[in-house]
Amino acid sequence: MISRRSLLSAAAATGLLAVASSALATPASADAAAIPTGEWDRELSANGWRIDPDAIAVHRVEGTSRSVSLHQGDAAAVLLHVARRWHYEIGAVDSGEGGGMTAHTTRRTVGADFESNHLSGTAIALHPRAYPLAGSEGLWPHHEQIVRDILADCEGTVVWGGDLTPVKASHFHVAARPGDKTLARVAARLDTSKPTLYRAQTAGTVADPAAPARRVKARRLQRAQTD
Repeated sequence: MISRRSLLSAAAATGLLAVASSALATPASADAAAIPTGEWDRELSANGWRIDPDAIAVHRVEGTSRSVSLHQGDAAAVLLHVARRWHYEIGAVDSGEGGGMTAHTTRRTVGADFESNHLSGTAIALHPRAYPLAGSEGLWPHHEQIVRDILADCEGTVVWGGDLTPVKASHFHVAARPGDKTLARVAARLDTSKPTLYRAQTAGTVADPAAPARRVKARRLQRAQTD
């Protein structure tokens, strides 16, 4: 994965900054110098899931060499789908690039309420060093289109940090509450560890985010989640 920032840095080093800047129109604002942090002292994470070490299990990210700890069951199924598609379509999560991938943590210091969702194992961050909390670096437009398509796959059960305040383009968390019927249905469809008659996404196969029907679905969900 080559981020817009890394491309601009390389362009500056070779004397091409002016050309690259006019072509990419990247905002000049720097990352936030200081982000308020605090200790999350509640029994539930911000999305309403209980912080329970016994509910956490190690899961392999299919198609990669990575394994991560997540809340077992439906939450893991949808988040692993997000990670799998990011790995194949945006950038590898097992190379260490951009910070790789982070998931469950026991560290209760958070910079935003939604980061507490890592404590319940219901959040992941993909390339978190490249796209930190309140960072000015955004995804390439075609990568954001892929993210929108991934969210459409998840039918509103997953929220992207690019739509949150403060922004965190690497962040995804489960938006549905435990026991939610839509989450269970979506998880059953996306869970590659279980047999199913129909599965839109498996390791090594991806849908076409530019397909008209998928773009309509993605735009509809974007309006619903950002209004």
